[in-house]
Amino acid sequence: MTWYKKGLYFKCLKGCANCCTGAPGYVWLDDIEIEKISKYLKLSKKDFLKKHTRQVRKKISLIENFKNYDCCFLKDKKCQIYDARPKQCETYPFWKSNLKSSKNWENEKKYCPGIDEKDGQLFSNAEINEKI
Repeated sequence: MTWYKKGLYFKCLKGCANCCTGAPGYVWLDDIEIEKISKYLKLSKKDFLKKHTRQVRKKISLIENFKNYDCCFLKDKKCQIYDARPKQCETYPFWKSNLKSSKNWENEKKYCPGIDEKDGQLFSNAEINEKI
């Protein structure tokens, strides 16, 4: 049994953008996501990859603004590709690292004000497990 067997509350506060900025990191993309975002932006796959991504150890990641490490698609605290965002972004904060323990979940609340937001959605154990 998991510590979150009764589910967890979460509500994305889209104007927050804390998950899109801060320390350096990676937003990994697979081929399907590359196609989806390219189409959303009305760019060729080649142009999208050249303009918005970098290769890291044979994987593809979105680039960041190196002044503050904002995601390249974060503008005025809003995601410019929200409807086509990568799975990594879509499934936050329900990542294995955050769900490993209740302590990790509590710690992530320091960065994400939508975690345990009582007027948010109660995600069931099954729904959470589908995301990870």
